[in-house]
Amino acid sequence: MLKKRDRYNVAIMGATGAVGGQFLAILDEREFPVNEIRLLASEKSKGKRLKFRENDYEVEVLSHNSFKGIDIVLSSAGASRSLEFLPSAVKAGAVSIDNSSAFRMEKDVPLVVPEVNPHTAYNHNGIIANPNCSTIQAVVALWPLHKKARIKRAVVSTYQSTSGAGQKKMLEMEKQVEAVNKVVDNWLSGSHSVDKFLIKEFPYQIAFNLIPQIDVFLDNAYTKEEMKLVNETRKIMADDSVAITATCVRVPVFFAHSESINIETETKLTADEARKILLNSPGVVVVDDPKAAKYPMPLDAEGKNEVFVGRIREDESIENGLNLWVVSDNLRKGAALNAIQIAELLVKQA
Repeated sequence: MLKKRDRYNVAIMGATGAVGGQFLAILDEREFPVNEIRLLASEKSKGKRLKFRENDYEVEVLSHNSFKGIDIVLSSAGASRSLEFLPSAVKAGAVSIDNSSAFRMEKDVPLVVPEVNPHTAYNHNGIIANPNCSTIQAVVALWPLHKKARIKRAVVSTYQSTSGAGQKKMLEMEKQVEAVNKVVDNWLSGSHSVDKFLIKEFPYQIAFNLIPQIDVFLDNAYTKEEMKLVNETRKIMADDSVAITATCVRVPVFFAHSESINIETETKLTADEARKILLNSPGVVVVDDPKAAKYPMPLDAEGKNEVFVGRIREDESIENGLNLWVVSDNLRKGAALNAIQIAELLVKQA
């Protein structure tokens, strides 16, 4: 358990990445009680300096000796590094909150979304898992409805931004957009394809295109990302009986994931009832006024902490069905913010 202190020593694994930058920003915004900040990254980032609360800090090379005196580790350095280094953090006495997929489905590792299952954060063995970005925003929206009417089945289609794939892939999209803009004078007749040398990070061109594959395909023809959403949602909601199917698509958007979610509930929920429930749910902002053409969009969610829900309507093809449109900034609530909210739970309970 986390020891009670006035201020805590915090290490950030993957400090120079997109989520690492958000860790620093959100720790500052939420006035998290930081005593010492230790910035950890790979050898190639050695010597870089990052600002936190008006001070510059040098990035250190991540090693098994990086955690001496650290209370809390916020990790977003990838699954392989988490598997290699977080046991050393635990041995050094730190509590690690891991944003990778390394430990999410381990039975003795809690998978936590504070708006849904905060109580599970306290029963850990030194590592707490942060769910996948697409899972987090889905369960924040679905959990209040599940508590009221019990969700029997959910069909989730995601439209995920390039920032969810990392900084290199964001830059690749930017370069592809620039390349197309240079050669296309007539948008109706011109080519929107880019040269093959500009396609390195994604399997296909992402600019002006959609790629219906995120992560590798599994033997069941679903991708790893799709099965993460299925399995993690059941674990967080502590209900393996909920039937879930997912299709995950990468879209040419820089920030914020969008999801079309169709649910079937055991008992009837009207659209108005669902809207009222969500209006009073933590972490949710309802943007749902069809007459005024108001609904959540990635541009509006960018840089925000909440999960935005709109297009709430009854599914006319089944008796107890609802459709939702859910949007959230994947680097904030989908990653860094959720992890820091978990850390806040631990500090409050210490």
